[in-house]
Parts: sequence; C-alpha cells; structure tokens
Amino acid sequence: MRSIDLSTIRELELFSNMDDSKFETMMQAAFLQSFPARFEIISEGDTADFLHVVVEGCVELYAKSNGREATMSTVQPVRSFILAAVLMDAVYLMSARTLQRSKILMIPSENICGTFEVDEAFAKSIVIELSTCYRSAIKEYKDLKLRTAIERLANRLLQYHQVQGENGKIELLHGKKTLASLLGMTPENLSRAFNTLKQYGVEVDGSAIKLTDVNALKVLAKPNRLIDDNQS
Repeated sequence: MRSIDLSTIRELELFSNMDDSKFETMMQAAFLQSFPARFEIISEGDTADFLHVVVEGCVELYAKSNGREATMSTVQPVRSFILAAVLMDAVYLMSARTLQRSKILMIPSENICGTFEVDEAFAKSIVIELSTCYRSAIKEYKDLKLRTAIERLANRLLQYHQVQGENGKIELLHGKKTLASLLGMTPENLSRAFNTLKQYGVEVDGSAIKLTDVNALKVLAKPNRLIDDNQS
C-alpha cells in the first residue's frame, strides 16, 4: 500500500503495539479510498468484508427501522469502525456514510482475523478496543436515560468545548440534524433546546457556537465523569 504513510495508521491504538512484520503483512492487501460527502460506505445487514479506518474527514454511523432513521455515532480520524462485526464474521448492525469528503483505509476482514490469531499484542489491543466501545455505548445509554434533552445538549456542548480548546467557541463538525439525532431529539426539539440555553450564555450562528458563560452552563448540565469522561 503506497498511497498512505503507514506511520499515520500506527498512531491508532489498535495497531500501535503490533509486531512490525505482522503489521506489514496485514496491510499488504489494504487500500486507501477517497469518498465524496454523503456517500454510503457500508449498509446494515451486509457482511463485514473490511475493517474501515477513517484517515481524513468524518463518517456517520446510523441505523434504520420501520421508516425511522437515527444517527448512532460519528467517527473522526484516526479511528476504526465496525470491529465487532469483522471479528465475528457477522453482518453490520449499522450503516456508514461520509459527512464530508473523506479518506478511508480498508483492511480485509480475513487479514484482521488472521493477525488476531498470531499476534498477541494485536489481540490484546482488540480486547481493549472492544471494551472501550462497550463502555462508550453504556455512557451513551445513560445519557439518553438519565438526562433531559436540554441537559444532553448542554453536556454535549461542554464536551465539544473541551475537545476544541476551551476558548469559548465551538464549531459543529456536522449539521444540526445529525446533532439532534445523536442526542435522541427531533430538529425542532433541538432548536427549542438551543433557545432555552440562550439564558446560559449559548449563542448560535449556523455551525458556530459561542459559550459566554461556561460556568452557568456547567451548573445546568451537571457533568458526570461516569457519563462524560471519554478517558474512563
């Protein structure tokens, strides 16, 4: 695979401790693919033929049922999806599409499973990755079950604020429709929630958001490390 610097992929915790020769062997049949925005990469119900790694851009994982659609999560560089289906030789439980022009590394499932059998460090990293995904899913479930819509939005804004440098400004990396779906809300409810947050110093201008009173927002949100801490 000559079209990408493999050191970029080595930064992914999943691959960082692998034996060099086994890593190179696993990557021999991998390839980098560019996709335009709003392109569906995989569909739920399809067999997991590849492990996908987001190298550039942003990918939305979503699901449909009974005429309804919901965003499950978004994936940004450098992260992989959907590992569990690959290891189980199972179908995808979610679909994936790009939210913006993206570059995706695609590693054949048989290479992942074969390396899992022979590289102890890689196998350990996979266990950690799957455990992290499980804990993240539990936190999302607690967020939906234990908070009101306004509290969910307030805490999500505080998370974005922390990731983006805590300078009082946030830039949404995806549309408000996607944000609403992530939070289990309709776009209309999201708009009403933003209006409620005005009194807590939240100013919205398209995808740009200003937080003029972070302390007041924290009092409302009541952040909980057992829900909001991505490191635990």
